[in-house]
Amino acid sequence: MLDTNVFVAGLRSADGASRLVLRHALQGRLQPLFGNALWLEYQELLNRPVWGTQTTPEERSTVLAALARQGRWVRIYYGWRPNLPDEGDNHLIELAIAGHAEAIVTHNVRDLRLGELRLGHLRICTPAEFLEVFA
Repeated sequence: MLDTNVFVAGLRSADGASRLVLRHALQGRLQPLFGNALWLEYQELLNRPVWGTQTTPEERSTVLAALARQGRWVRIYYGWRPNLPDEGDNHLIELAIAGHAEAIVTHNVRDLRLGELRLGHLRICTPAEFLEVFA
């Protein structure tokens, strides 16, 4: 499952682990998960001033649509809260658990690893760590 910060980094840089993880997802080598909260975060992100001049709003929307076609929509039936220090990140853990994800790929590993719950099967990893283990 891909955190939004990997999407941003993957589109902002032509090189790097985030771009490669995004490419794997778009090629169907990994299946992104989407839930209501994460999808809304992606949608809101499209117009934030974090992009620079590397992509246009239309290009970002096109890539997100392609990512959505490769992804799987997951309904969350159970909340695992409170868990993380930042309430805004809890939906990622809930989505990963509900979707039986092997990993959450994020640049925010420090905060996501601070959860009170120990979820043995779920890995929290950077794009580079993900590529080392899963690609």
